[in-house]
Amino acid sequence: MDLERSPLARPFPDIPPIAGVTLRVARARYKTWDRCDLTYAELAEGTTVAGVFTRSACPSSEVELGREQVKAGRARALIVNAGNSNAFTGYRGREAVEQIMAQVADKLGCTKEEVFVSSTGVIGVPLPKDKAREGVEAALGAQPCSWEEAAHTIGTTDTFTKGAHASAMIGDTRIEIGGIVKGSGMIAPDMATMLGYVFTDGAISPAFLQECLSHANRETFSCITVDSDTSTSDTVLAFATGKAGNAQLTSFEDPGADAFLAALRDVCRELAHLVVRDGEGAQKFIAVTVTGASDDESARIIGLSIANSPLVKTAIAGGDANWGRVVMAVGKAGEPADRDRLSIAFGGHWAARDGQPVADYDEAPVAKHLQGQEVDISVDLGLGEGRATVWTCDLTHGYISINADYRS
Repeated sequence: MDLERSPLARPFPDIPPIAGVTLRVARARYKTWDRCDLTYAELAEGTTVAGVFTRSACPSSEVELGREQVKAGRARALIVNAGNSNAFTGYRGREAVEQIMAQVADKLGCTKEEVFVSSTGVIGVPLPKDKAREGVEAALGAQPCSWEEAAHTIGTTDTFTKGAHASAMIGDTRIEIGGIVKGSGMIAPDMATMLGYVFTDGAISPAFLQECLSHANRETFSCITVDSDTSTSDTVLAFATGKAGNAQLTSFEDPGADAFLAALRDVCRELAHLVVRDGEGAQKFIAVTVTGASDDESARIIGLSIANSPLVKTAIAGGDANWGRVVMAVGKAGEPADRDRLSIAFGGHWAARDGQPVADYDEAPVAKHLQGQEVDISVDLGLGEGRATVWTCDLTHGYISINADYRS
């Protein structure tokens, strides 16, 4: 399937080397494509790990095992398979994952529980053990690769590579944070995006790393949607090698803890935005900001109701300032709302205030705003202090074309 680069794409950033992380890629040939499709990240001894995973009731074996593995808080390696999600594959799928874990653990001399595995692609096809074994073997002996090569290798229907970088000062020590992500469809995570990996050379305790990742996730990956569909394989993992040499962060009482969280949040937000910018068939990047809700979570739910509405998304695709569809989406969210207090704006231009159309409403500037690639929708409920911003894309015929032909 040949896909055109998204018009919302951004260039891959300059991510510096992260001490304690070595990236390699190889060809396992999970699909009939002429490209690398297996990524291997080798991590220094002592690396800590945290993760957030899909809430799907039909997760892959990779997700089930990962949920248990992060509890120990230690990692030595990551393997990512692209082209086959290995979900809904029963015991055969689990055996394939455990084979990969054992193969890498034997090479590194670590426990298999320190080897994390993710897979993405078609659901319902067991991961071929022979291809996985050969692909892992090739990756173990491959030359180190760049961040962009690793980002490309984890992709499936992605049209551009996605990465982000930030740094933070912990005391007198500068730490680096780099991340890559894949995802463009089946995106309504309720936890994370499809597959995302963040690496830092900072020394962070497992419990605090988990606290920070969960916090950052709530405001980033859990606030994006492309099509309202939650994947069976959604995973975001954060790894901290400790090679920067800072005093280990264990709580928000430690100097530099706030700076680390801020940098981690910046990386996660950029990665989340990039997934939306590569939404299948997307032509517009849409930010939906909800204020005046009863609380922040209520605002997030209402924002996602708007962002997930096919009627809202198709109206934006057509440049139609149909604020009635926004009213509909607010009303169906199941959260506190008062029709007579509701206000709606596009690009800062109010179309409705306090439950009724603005008397001198001029649609011309709104129509001009909707012609651009960046669209802002603002909704004020007039009920309380709750607020949230969620991000989505428009819904075009391109989405249908990609997904009607996905398995080929």
